This record gives sequence, structure tokens and C-alpha cells, in this order.
Amino acid sequence: MESGGGPQERTGAFWAGRLPEALRAVRATDQGRTDAEAARLLREQGPNQVEVGRRRGWRLLLAQFTTPIILILVAATVLSMALGDLTDGAIILAIIVASGGLGFWQERAAGRAVDALQARVRVRVELIRDGREVSVAVPEVVVGDLVVLCPGDVVPADCRLIDAQRLQVDQSALTGEAFPVEKTPGETSADADLAGRTNALWMGTHVVSGNGRAVVMRTGRGTAFAGVAARVGARPGATGFQRGLTRFGLLLVRIMVVLLASIFAANLLLGRPIIDSLLFSLALAVGVTPQMLPAIVAVSLSAGARMMAAKRVIVKRLEAIEDFGAMTVLLTDKTGTLTAGTVTLGTSLDVHGRPDEEVGRLARLNAGLQRGFHNPMDSAIMAGQPPADEHARIAEVPYDFTRKRLSLLVRDQGTQLLITKGALSSVLDVCDTARADHGNVPLDEVREAIQRRFAELSAQGHRVLGVAVRPMPDATTATLADETRMTLVGMLTFQDPPKPDAPQAIDRLARMGISVRLITGDNRHAAAHVAATVGLTGEPMLGADIAACPDADLAARTADTVVFAEVDPTQKERVLAALRARGAVVGFLGDGINDSPALHAADVGISVDTAVDVAKQAAAIVLLEKSLDVVADGVSLGRRTFTNTLKYIRVNTSASFGNVVSLSIATLILPFLPLLPRQVLLLNFLSDIPYTTISTDHADPEQLQHPRAVDVRAIRRFMLVYGTISIVFDLAALALLRWWWHTPTDVFRAAWFIQFTVTEIIVLMVLRTNRAFLRSRPSGILLGTGALLAAVTVALPYSPLAKPLGLAPPPGPILAALGVLAAAYVAVNELTKRRMPPDHLPTRPASSRH
Repeated sequence: MESGGGPQERTGAFWAGRLPEALRAVRATDQGRTDAEAARLLREQGPNQVEVGRRRGWRLLLAQFTTPIILILVAATVLSMALGDLTDGAIILAIIVASGGLGFWQERAAGRAVDALQARVRVRVELIRDGREVSVAVPEVVVGDLVVLCPGDVVPADCRLIDAQRLQVDQSALTGEAFPVEKTPGETSADADLAGRTNALWMGTHVVSGNGRAVVMRTGRGTAFAGVAARVGARPGATGFQRGLTRFGLLLVRIMVVLLASIFAANLLLGRPIIDSLLFSLALAVGVTPQMLPAIVAVSLSAGARMMAAKRVIVKRLEAIEDFGAMTVLLTDKTGTLTAGTVTLGTSLDVHGRPDEEVGRLARLNAGLQRGFHNPMDSAIMAGQPPADEHARIAEVPYDFTRKRLSLLVRDQGTQLLITKGALSSVLDVCDTARADHGNVPLDEVREAIQRRFAELSAQGHRVLGVAVRPMPDATTATLADETRMTLVGMLTFQDPPKPDAPQAIDRLARMGISVRLITGDNRHAAAHVAATVGLTGEPMLGADIAACPDADLAARTADTVVFAEVDPTQKERVLAALRARGAVVGFLGDGINDSPALHAADVGISVDTAVDVAKQAAAIVLLEKSLDVVADGVSLGRRTFTNTLKYIRVNTSASFGNVVSLSIATLILPFLPLLPRQVLLLNFLSDIPYTTISTDHADPEQLQHPRAVDVRAIRRFMLVYGTISIVFDLAALALLRWWWHTPTDVFRAAWFIQFTVTEIIVLMVLRTNRAFLRSRPSGILLGTGALLAAVTVALPYSPLAKPLGLAPPPGPILAALGVLAAAYVAVNELTKRRMPPDHLPTRPASSRH
């Protein structure tokens, strides 16, 4: 575990020993750091962040030149230079450097663009600085900062707890513990394991319930999280797109190994120099492997991220863009997506369902004095009301997602009263009486009427909470044990009406092949009402049904279910896993504390910028507006990015395959190398340049209509069919040049060099679409770059660079013949497209494949 220096070096086992000693070790005070101290420590220790796997600066530059093929090629080139061929070697090295530099520049620009976008949704934390509470971005936290923690907050660094009230922390990311752990101030043993250090908080964890204050002891690379991240690579599971690229890469490796060995052996059998044969084989290997793929993918994804940001969609993990476009099922809560997201208090009712202002007054005491979990319900209760009297507050039993209730011990009208508010079923669990017209009565006498009224209100779309009280005249504090023998005084109803445009947004997503499913912790009646209002029909599947259903049967049960109600976080994860087991690509849209496990488990975790910190941190995509229309806009742009990336993979692979096979055949039938190694590398470099602008290209509407995935078999079929067409025309050009015109070697190489490079650029414009190429307009940048590179290629044999490159100017008739061949090549590709479209499009929405 690394240390950031300064106070961080003195912390040692900071969880051991007395708290005052720990505070002195980092020079912390109850006023927190001053702004000046924090700025100095940030300069000295660096930002409070852990980056593993992200290549920057010189590491990114070095990565462009450290692939095995490039290293072998460089070694062989250096050997060639040592044997006297300085010019050829220098040119090869120059082309390698130029190609690597292009990749580095593209990837660095893409990375910077993404960093700028992610800064817009940076997670923040509340600190005490200069004696006041301030909000600071997590990377700016320093050792000695005092952190204020509430439910939903991420723990920004490794900390020692100062004080806490029923503070429960989810630290499963570090320890694998299935349940939240209660944290308390005090001392623990220096040799306690991480799970046993109950007075310490760790970066990478988050607060589930309760609140507290802690002092930062270690940041960034000095944290326990950094040590775990370094060991496991801190990489999330591979996306579907990444898995597809891996399969594609293995296909190319197999092709490359066979071709390289065959060509090298053939050249040796023909008696050609061993170094020249090795360089030629390696140059062809470079040609068949898409060296620019990482840069092209990075550029395409970052360009897609910028376009999505313009549509109020911020991408945190670039790799998620393709899976966003491939999404077939979207699981979403109702608040803010299907409903307006503006919760208002309806009425305060007694146990008989009549309006009762006393119930509202008690609810305001509970909501106005709580210090733990800030939520829309409490905001609605306090809307338009004066702040509660802080002197009335004695103690709090904070809300948590297991109890689903919140209790406040308050001074009220000359007595002390415990007021509990929460989900009606949860409040009923701790009551044994109810307040009726003539005093308290046993709860069982009115329970059935209360449950019936609850069902009626829920079926009308109301959210219903219960309110209960218990006198505690001598109490000075409150605990969970005090939530018993309470008296139900009434109910609160809340309204969050469905969005008028929600049905249209759901229908739009359905036309895009995405099935929207509602998944909520709300009761079945409220969930069914909202679902029916927005057009999601069907019997809800309840959390109890999910719990009772074995994993083997759950996939079939969830396949056609569109409403899941009364579910807990674990059940959300099970539904996700079941849908994925049926082949669905699942997106999950959530913004609550208990949504973070599902956000991690989904193929695409989606949150909003107003979400609690832990949800925003867990998500791969963050919406600046909680709307299904914004999701649809983002999906469309994700599919465009995916489509453009596939254009590069398909066309580059087939062209490279055709070039390599053509060169291999030519090697066997010509008495000289058809192209010199430096010419092969230059061809590869020049033809790659237009691909760097592929991210700007337009996509046809039919390419965006349905979810997409990397289909290696379709790519292989494309490569064989269209690569074979390329081989036929390459060999036709060879026959004309060699046996019709009997061109000299340098002229032959120049003409073939032009043939290879220009036809690859032309075929990119033709095969980028399933339509006739004149009916699908490429982007201006792509078309302009292609035209410029084609012109440069034709001009090279007539330039001062011709001699060093081993080229000679072809006569006009040869150029004219190459032009005729290129036109015929376009025509044959267009005819082939009618039988075998380049882009293998789904014939039906992927969301129906359950």
C-alpha cells in the first residue's frame, strides 16, 4: 500500500489507540482544515483518487509501440540497419513512429474529452473547513479533513470515526460482507482484520443509514481500496462490446499466425534474403492486425460521449456506450421517470380515513427534526411550513431500509413523545393500539379497515405512510428497542402524478426494441396504478414471489413480467440476473441508496445527477434530466457510435485480409517482392487515417432501429466475401501490370500501392451502408479526409519522396486503367450488397428474444 507522504505517513494502524492520538497524528481540529492548509496538502499529496488500468501520458505513448508484432518488427528493422540497409530501416521506423504518434494523439484527445464530461457529474462530500460545512469534490479531500456523513454518502477516504448515530456502512466492495456493518467510535486492536475495525471507514464504501463524523487519515494511493484495486485491476466486468472485440481479436490472431508463417516459409524457399523475408512477413502481420483499433474505438466512443452530453446524457464509462445501444430491457423505478418526480402531501388522515390536522402536526415534528436521510416525503411534509423548533429535538432513531421507518424523540406540549413515521406495514408492526374517537383501542379492532383503506388509496395512485406515537416522559435518548407498544394515530397520503408524455416515451423505446419494466419497492396497488396509467399492463410480480422462486425458474417467470413491486435490493439483483440469463442486455435506472447493487449488476447502470452519491458513483451513465425520452436519445446515439465502430472493423478487416492474401499470392508468382516492407507499412498507415474520422459519419435510420451486438460470424463472413472481391481485382491489376504492360519493378510497386490504398478508401465509402452508396451520404469530414488521402497516395510516386520509398511514377494509361478497375470494383461491391448487405441488421427487436 502506497503512501502520499506528510501526515499520511504518520497514521500507521490509525484504527488502534485512543482517538485524540489519531487526531494529533494528522493535526486535525474540531474546526477542520483551513482552505490554505487543504490547498497545500492537495499539492503535496496529489488528488484523492485511485486510477488503475487508465493509461495516461508516457504510459499511453509507450503502449502504442509495445504490442508483440511492433516490437518484433522494430527489432528486425534495427538488425536490418545494422547489416547496412540504413535508408530502408529509417523509413520503416519513421512510419512506425508516425502510426504510433497518431494513435497516441487520438487516444489522449479522447481521454481528455471524457475527463471534461465526467467532471460535470463529479461526486461531492460534505466537510468541515474553517469551522463551517462545505461541499467539496472527492478528489480534493485531504488528510485531516473532517467529513460529515449521511445516508447515501460515499466514504471519500480511509477515516477514523469521531461520533456516530446508528451509522451503518456497506463495505462489501472491500470485505465481501453481504450486510451493512454498524460503525461506532472507540478503539480496536492494531491487528484486527479490515472487517473487525469497527471504528474505521474505508474509501470505496458508502453509508446505508444513520449519520456521523469522521477524520480523514489516508487518501488516494494510501487507502485500503487502492491496495485492493491494484491487486484486482479495479476493472469492472467486460461489456458485451468488449467481449465481442476479444472474440474478433482471437480470429485475427489465428489468421495472422497462419499467414505470417506461410509467407515467411515461402520466401525462404524462393531463396530470398532472410531479413527481407522477415520484414515483409512482419509488415503484412501489421497490416492484417488493426493497430489503430484502440485509438479508433476511443475516438468513436469519446465522440459519442460528447454528442450524448449535448442530449443531457453523461457517460462515465466509455465502454458502456455500446451496451447502452445494445440494451433490450430497461428496468426503472417510477419516481421521476414514469411520474413527475414532484411529491406533494395530499391529506393527513386519522385511522378512520378522515382529515386530521393533528396527524399532520406530528408528522412535521418528525420530518422537520430528523437529521439523517433527506427525502422527498419529508420535503413534501415541510413544504410551506415554518422550520421545526430545534429545541424540541431530543434524540433520533434514523431511517433504514430494513425497518422502513424513522423515529424522533421530541418535547411536545409539556411531555416527551416518540413519533414514528414510515411505510404503513412497518409502522403497524410496532403498534398494539390505535387512536379512535373515544380513546385508544386495540389495533386488531381496526386493522382490517385500515388495510382496506390503504389498498383503496394505493389503487388511486397515492403513496401512504403511517404515523404512530408513544409517550416516553423520562427518556433522554431513543433506541430501536423503544419502537414497540406504539399507538397508530393516522396516515399521510402523497401524490406524484404520472408524466403526461411517459406513454409516448415507453412506446418510442418499444419501437427501438427496448422493453421498459417497472421495478419498485412500493406496494402492489400503487405500482399497478402507475403502470396501467403509462401503458404497462400485466399482473405485478411481488418481492415475496421472487423470494419463493428458485433461480432455475425465475428466468421464465420474469420473461414477460413488466411490473415488479414490493422488491428489496437483493431481489432487484435476482431479477436482473434472470433477465440476463435469457439473453437480454439489461439497463437499470435508479437513484436511491439501495439501488447501487443493481446499478453495479446491470449491463448498463443509469442514474441521474440528482441521485444520492453512491448511486451516481455506481452508474456507468448519468442523466442530467430524469426522462425516458433522454434515455431514448442516448440509446440512439449509442447505436450510432456502435454502428460507426463496426464500419471500421468490417471494412478494415476485409481490406487487410484481401491485401495480405493478394500480396501472399504475388510473392509466389513474382520474381521480386510485390511491395517493400516500408511500402506495406505506409499503405497501412495512410489507409488508417480516414478511419480516425469514422466517428463523425452518419448512420442510416435502419441501422439505429434495433439493439445491436458484435457478431463475429457476420464479420468473418463479410471479410471472406468482400475480401475475396478485393483479391480478384488486386490480381487483375497484377496481371495487367506484369503481363500486359510488363512494367518495371518500381512502377509495378507504385501502381499496386495506389491500387491497394485508393480502393480501400473507396470501398469504405461504399460498404459503410447497406444502401446504394449514392443514397447514403457520408459525413463531410470522412469524405474529405478520404479524398485527400486518395490524392496524396496518387501523388506520392510523382513527389520527391518517391525514390526513398522505392516508387516510380506510373504512366497515364496505367493510372487510367486503375481508374477503370476501381469503377468496376465499386460496381461489383454494389451488386454484392444486394445479396449480402455489409451491415448484418437484426430482423426483429432483440427485446422479444426471451
